[in-house]
Amino acid sequence: MTLSGGETRLALFDLDGTLIDSEIGILASIEYALTRLGAAVPSRAELRRWIGPPLRATFPLVLGDDAALIERAVALYREHFGAIGWREYVIYPGIAETVEALARGGVRLAVVTSKVDLYAGKIVASLPFGAHFAKVYAVGGGSAHSEKAAMIANALAESGIAAGAAAMIGDRHFDVEGALANGVRAIGVSWGFGDRAELAAAGAHAIAASPRELVALLDRAAACALTG
Repeated sequence: MTLSGGETRLALFDLDGTLIDSEIGILASIEYALTRLGAAVPSRAELRRWIGPPLRATFPLVLGDDAALIERAVALYREHFGAIGWREYVIYPGIAETVEALARGGVRLAVVTSKVDLYAGKIVASLPFGAHFAKVYAVGGGSAHSEKAAMIANALAESGIAAGAAAMIGDRHFDVEGALANGVRAIGVSWGFGDRAELAAAGAHAIAASPRELVALLDRAAACALTG
C-alpha cells in the first residue's frame, strides 16, 4: 500500500468510529452514569447513536433539561471512562497500515475529535501508530458542542496548509459538515458508527468501505476524479 505523491498534504482523522471502535468503553460508561442516577437506560442500539455528539447534547434525551442533573451524569460518565472506559477500544483492521502509508507518503496527520481533551490525547498516545499524528484537536471539558468546524479551521491555520490540500476523514455527518464548512474534502468511512446514507446526505465527496481504500481516495488521481 503506497501513496503515489498525491495532492493531499494534510489528513485529519476522527477518532471514535474511524481509527478505533470505542463502543464498549463509551456505552458502559453511559450505562454506569444513568444507572447511578436511577434513570432509564436505553437499549444499546439506541445508545450507539450517542457516540459522536457531546454528552451534554445526548444525556438530555433521557434526563431532560435539568442542567444540574446533566452535569452529574457527565461527571459519573467521566468517573467510569477515566478509570476503565478509555482503555476499552479496538483498532479497526487495516487502519495502522493506512496511517503508516500516509505518513511515509509525506502527508501531515492530525486527529480532530469530539471526544474531550481529558482523554483524546491519552488514547491517541496509546495507539501503536499514535506518534504519526502531529496534534490532537479535541473538545474542552466544559463544552456542549462538537466544534468540528472550528477545530478543522484551527488545524488548517496551524499547519499552514491550504484547505484544497486537506481532507477530513470520519464516520459521522459532523465530520462531513465540519469539512465542508472549511472548504476541505470530506471523506466518509462506512465502518464506524454512522452509515453511508448519513454520510452521503451530509455531502461527503467520497465514502471508503475499508481503511485500505483511504490511500487511493487521498491520492492525486482520486482527488482529481472527485473534483473533475
